[in-house]
Amino acid sequence: MNDCLLLVGLGNPGHQYERNRHNVGFMIAEAFAEAYASSSFKKMIDIVEVAQVSFHGKKCIIARPLTFMNLSGRAVRFLVDFYKIPLDNVVVIHDDIDLPFGRVKIKRGGGNGGHNGLKSIDNLVGNNYWRIRIGVGRPEMKSMIVSHVLGNFSNEEMPTIEKIATEIAEDLPTLFPAEIQTLTEKLNTL
Repeated sequence: MNDCLLLVGLGNPGHQYERNRHNVGFMIAEAFAEAYASSSFKKMIDIVEVAQVSFHGKKCIIARPLTFMNLSGRAVRFLVDFYKIPLDNVVVIHDDIDLPFGRVKIKRGGGNGGHNGLKSIDNLVGNNYWRIRIGVGRPEMKSMIVSHVLGNFSNEEMPTIEKIATEIAEDLPTLFPAEIQTLTEKLNTL
């Protein structure tokens, strides 16, 4: 069995989206790459850029799909096939409006909760992969969801996101996949 870990941060490519709530997956993938990679992200093919790292004897591919959120599954399908990575070793990091801001949940499998990036991945590889769900809060009105997730984190919110990114980068390699619940508990005390 391939013990390579695939860590996929979901988001939208382009500078105009960098601080969007929808791009929290990209932010955490970048923090992970900065903590462990000797090189930065490089475009592998037109639909994905990757950084490769090693930690604790494990190889990890850190990916940022370049397909925009709604087509994220194309990049994940390509990487799973190319590196022959079982879904047990795939971790997708994404925003979640059903969690209060700053709350983190880690789970394996489940529904997509209306998240278009997860829908795309589920359609192309199935849903039995790990998810790190980062709470971005839900707006009061359903009609505001798109503007909320495509809106930027405030200056007051960014330190919390940076702390979460640092904790995930530091702790995920030592905990995955055993004892992953410990990381969830630690993150929710920040």
